[in-house]
Order: sequence, then structure tokens, then C-alpha cells
Amino acid sequence: MPPARPGPARTVGQMTNEWCGWREATERALYSPDDGFYTRPGGPGPAGHFRTSVHASPLYAGAVATLLCRVDTALGRPDELALVDVGAGRGELLTGVLAALPAEVSARVRPYAVERAARPQGLDPRIDWRGELPAPGAVTGLLFANEWLDNVPVEVVETDEDGVPRRVLVRADGTERLGEPVDGADADWLRRWWAPPLAADATGGGSPGLRAEIGRPRDEAWARAVRTLRAGLAVAADYAHERGDRPLFGTLTGFRDGREVPPVPDGSCDITAHVALDACAGPSAQRLTQRAALHALGVAGRRPPLALAATDPSGYVRALSTAGAAAELTDPAGLGGFGWLMEPVGRGCAGLLKGWDA
Repeated sequence: MPPARPGPARTVGQMTNEWCGWREATERALYSPDDGFYTRPGGPGPAGHFRTSVHASPLYAGAVATLLCRVDTALGRPDELALVDVGAGRGELLTGVLAALPAEVSARVRPYAVERAARPQGLDPRIDWRGELPAPGAVTGLLFANEWLDNVPVEVVETDEDGVPRRVLVRADGTERLGEPVDGADADWLRRWWAPPLAADATGGGSPGLRAEIGRPRDEAWARAVRTLRAGLAVAADYAHERGDRPLFGTLTGFRDGREVPPVPDGSCDITAHVALDACAGPSAQRLTQRAALHALGVAGRRPPLALAATDPSGYVRALSTAGAAAELTDPAGLGGFGWLMEPVGRGCAGLLKGWDA
């Protein structure tokens, strides 16, 4: 990518068209108070642009409710059981989980929605809507972050013609150029979690044109989220890749109206990149696929027996629909291939899905 001379700054919506790193550009594009993709007043929220597991089927909320009940049992059924939904969208997951819980558990649940967008109208008044995480050690229960970390902004780097990794600078119209070489903590993270084949120091030696996303802000964001728990379990479910299989050209992309689009940081589209969950994981964490996790929580895509169609036709149709929804959630080539990172805090909540490390 040849270097370009900075042009005059101009404004696209609320975004200033100046050169900056992708982390800063994404922060403005997604979360600017008045014109951010997620935060602009009256916006449709994530469901208006892409299909997450939460929106695919109520089976997903039911599985989270099952996990919350397991956490509740492991903690000895505390008087107050927290359910913290990080990146809550418009509250769809919390609404579904509250509807799926047994009455005895629901009566003790304290639901928190952590979301930078404004509280939607008509939301269950029990839900504590807040723009920031609870204080460290403030809650006991389950923290669940569904497709949150992929929207934590990160820097993008690319190797120049000498194989030196440099920060990618971008303007609000999506034009890019290469900036300074990566150094300091970002270079350390790149060496540990991405290279090889992408060289991670100023001496070069890598192939030109390789790209990576530096996930250090996500590691820090996840660590802060886990620290909100006094005891319990923290779970992140997201697009993910492993150190041994990092993509050569990164994963930065955009979504708008249900379609993948170029990642232009002007507030017009979602900007996302897959998550290095192995870098986020603490020493006691369990990592597994969504397929394995949901199977362990009772969600499976088995077709109902054909004989049921003769004895209970309407029941057969309902069971067939449920099996189809379960199959979508657990498809290893789709949502089932997502990574789940499960981090227990304190005693009792380790191994709640033991035996399903796949």
C-alpha cells in the first residue's frame, strides 16, 4: 500500500475525515453519542443489521437460562443472583432469559444490561440499564457477553514492502495508508499472539501486505468484565480464531442491513473483527465451540421421530421447527463455530460444561 499525503480534514456526519488509527476511527464510528452506528437515537440496534444467535432463536436465551441455573446451584442459591449482559443491544437476550427462568430463580435474579446505547422503551423495569460495567467485585452470578468483544475497537497493522508491521491509518471515507512501525506493548502482543508468519519488530523480514488486528484492548476489556464478579462465571461468545490459525490478511469487515460491506468508519455500518479468545483467556478459563457448549446445555438439532407426525401432527411440526433452529445455532460452519470463553471466578463454577472441550 503506497503512502499517501494527508488531505484537508472534512466532516462526514459527525466523523472528522482526518488520518487516525482504526481503533480511534472505529470508536467514533460505532459509539459517537449523536451519530454512532450503535448509539444514534432511534437506531434499530444490532438486530436491524445482522443476525446473532440471540435473534436466531429463543433456544439461545433458554440455554443461557439453563447455564444461569447451573451457576445458581454452584453458588448455593444466593439471595441475589446477578445476570450481567455486556453489549446488551436492545435487551433481547435478557428479556428471553427472564422469560425462560423458573419462577424461584427469576425472583432472585438482578438483571443488568451494559450497553452504550440509550435504554429502549418498554423494557422490563427489572433490568438495570447502564452504560458501564458494575464496579469490581460488585456482583455474584453470571456475566454473559454475546458478540461484544468483536466490537471493542482495535488497531490494524500491515507489513510494508520490507516486511515491517506498521499501523494502518484510515479516514472516515475508508481510505487507508500506512503509518509508523508498531512498537511497545502492541508489538509485544503481536509477537506473542499473532506471529508467525507476521514479523513483529522493526527489523522486518515478514512478507509484505500481511494484516492483523492487535487484540490487546479486548484482553483488557475482558479482564475488566471478569473483575466485576465477586463469584460466579463470565462467558464470552464471539467470532474467534486461534494463534496457530490466524488469518493472513486479518478479519476487519463491515455489516449493514444484513450484508457484509467494506468497513468504512463514517457511522454508516458496523465495524467488526474476529476475536483472539486465546489471548483473552485467564489461566482457569475453558474454551470450546458454541456447538459443544449448546449441546452441553441441552440444545441439539435432532429431528423428531417420523412416527410423531401420525400421532401428533402439530407437535411434530413444532418439534421440527425447534430442531431446525437448534441446527442453525449449532452448525459448525456457522453460529456453532463461534468460540465460547468461560472464566470461573471463585470456587464452584469451574467445569459447568465439563467434558465438552471441542
